[in-house]
Amino acid sequence: MSSKSATDDVEQVVRTRLRSLRTTLGLSLEELSKRTNVSASTISRIETGHRTISLDVLVPLARALQVDLDALLDVSGDDDVVIRPSPSRSGKRTTWMLSRPTGSTIAVKTRLEPRRQTDELRVHPGHDWFFVLSGRVRLRLGDRDIIVETGEAAEFNTMTPHAVSPEGAPAEIIQIFNRDGLHAHVHRQPG
Repeated sequence: MSSKSATDDVEQVVRTRLRSLRTTLGLSLEELSKRTNVSASTISRIETGHRTISLDVLVPLARALQVDLDALLDVSGDDDVVIRPSPSRSGKRTTWMLSRPTGSTIAVKTRLEPRRQTDELRVHPGHDWFFVLSGRVRLRLGDRDIIVETGEAAEFNTMTPHAVSPEGAPAEIIQIFNRDGLHAHVHRQPG
């Protein structure tokens, strides 16, 4: 494939995404124009392929459509939509990455094994969410002690000191993190 053809393919994907995002958000060309200071006719010409896409126009459009440039420009395709996670062990935890490592939100399956010592309460920027697949999980959240049963979920602000551990027996959970949460929970596990 020539570089001209590859550029045309990327531009076509971006044009389609821009129009789709605009219509999904229920924005007219005029409304998007007001949010971006880009004329409605320029936006229309970009969407229809009658104007070349440039960064000086793409950045305000992406911002107004509430997406980042990576999301607009990603043309890696859907060739392999199946993720085949492999286990990674750290102390008494085994994790499986359930999402691609390039996203802003990361999904992880974690198997928690009981420990003799209590996990240290930690804080970090962000928000955590987990769902208990099996077992029971003790969520220490500040001075609260909460048991989360199989089939239940918990969501909390991570600036509250917190620790998650199995209650009595192994437990498996699905967790969703932003990048800060992933770093704090997967890469900084206590020994």
